[in-house]
Amino acid sequence: TLYAMRDAVVFFYGPSQARAEHVPAGKLVRLGGLVQPGSVAKGPNGEVRFGITDNAQTVPIRYQGQLPDLFREGQGVVAQGAFDDVGVFQAREILAKHDEKYMPKEVVDALKKAGQWREGAPAPKATGA
Repeated sequence: TLYAMRDAVVFFYGPSQARAEHVPAGKLVRLGGLVQPGSVAKGPNGEVRFGITDNAQTVPIRYQGQLPDLFREGQGVVAQGAFDDVGVFQAREILAKHDEKYMPKEVVDALKKAGQWREGAPAPKATGA
């Protein structure tokens, strides 16, 4: 059963971790962090480009489709998709939490692991994913 399910597992990475581990192109993963302020650019036919950052590394994202209503710069998001051959993350799905004062637990964990989380600072509260 575990062997059969190996392709169904989707790993989660923060930007620094994804860069350090050299996630291979085409591998389906989840990438989470904060939407980098000033990076959101909307193009024709619903294409959106932006960066996901953990304040140490930033990964460029390309997404085709409708963004969640609460998607905005500086907010925690999780994108599911794969890196292309030049290192741009081609997102198939963008997830945002139900309230802007919360962010996905995975994003908080990735920020902590990257050393970019400041305990006690006025930061969003983590919730379970």
